[in-house]
Amino acid sequence: MSIGNTLLGLLEAGPKHGYDLKQLYDKQFRQDRPLHYGQVYSTLNRLLKNGLVEENGVEAGGGPDRKRYAITDAGVTNVEEWLKSPENPSVYLQNTLYTKVVLALLSGRGAQDLLDAQRSSHLRAMRELTARKTDGDLADQLICDHALFHLEADLRWLELTAARLDDLARQLTR
Repeated sequence: MSIGNTLLGLLEAGPKHGYDLKQLYDKQFRQDRPLHYGQVYSTLNRLLKNGLVEENGVEAGGGPDRKRYAITDAGVTNVEEWLKSPENPSVYLQNTLYTKVVLALLSGRGAQDLLDAQRSSHLRAMRELTARKTDGDLADQLICDHALFHLEADLRWLELTAARLDDLARQLTR
């Protein structure tokens, strides 16, 4: 996810302090990636330098002065273009699990135990996500569904690979 574009999108509702942006980000996108304050302020500085936000007042407080940021017209255009552009699909043509299967077969160790352990790990993660989804709000349900669908696809691959292990082993040792 682009943190800069996300912060710009949150600023479209009106000027905010870095602290407020972090709180709003965590409320809306908290799932498993909380945003650190340092990342908020370094991103805001970059957006300011690039002309996508501007300072919109400073308030004195008990600590350092609090700058308020507002999105510029260029920032709005940037968000509009970002929202219109599709994300690149994640294609996993080379992943660690496949590499482990091949190396296990090449070394004569076999890969069935590896696939069984991975299946157990996926099923455990799916149970945790299902429980979280059951207790969560709509946003949590949607993000959990996304993760569950990916885990289901991985499980299908694990089953297919297990069914083809002997053929793969023969092909690799030719």
